[in-house]
Amino acid sequence: MLIIEGLLMCFILLLICVLGIANGPVGLVIFYEQEVKDRVIELGLTTKEKIKKTWIITLIALFVPQIVLPPVMVYGINGAEGFLDGFIQILIILMMAGLFDRLFIDWWWVGHTKAWVIPGTEDLMPYIHGKTLVKKWLGTIIGFPILAAILAGVIQLIL
Repeated sequence: MLIIEGLLMCFILLLICVLGIANGPVGLVIFYEQEVKDRVIELGLTTKEKIKKTWIITLIALFVPQIVLPPVMVYGINGAEGFLDGFIQILIILMMAGLFDRLFIDWWWVGHTKAWVIPGTEDLMPYIHGKTLVKKWLGTIIGFPILAAILAGVIQLIL
């Protein structure tokens, strides 16, 4: 069941990305480095206000499912009991989504296809590099276990 639940989280992430770039990659310029955002604004492809609005909407669309769905699936559907059982199951689901994001979305889709290329910013490629890449991997490797522990802990307090 955990595999299906992890795949569901991957699908939600993929769906958010597909919808976000449906009218072009500028739709999710929030995930690009600041220099790319500045160039896109300079080129007149978007505005700071649109970027801020998109950031808020996307943040909600990404994090609400990550915070709500794993505990519901683990404790409500899978019948997990106790902190450790819940923590491990939540972590597996989150890590599947995190690795999907790092490897499929960031490395392959953004890094090796033209789907995320914004005309006029090609000289700023690769779009995910350096500190951002390290932060994303640290967020997955360290942040998700912390989130899983918090979620399992909160559920234990509620139950």
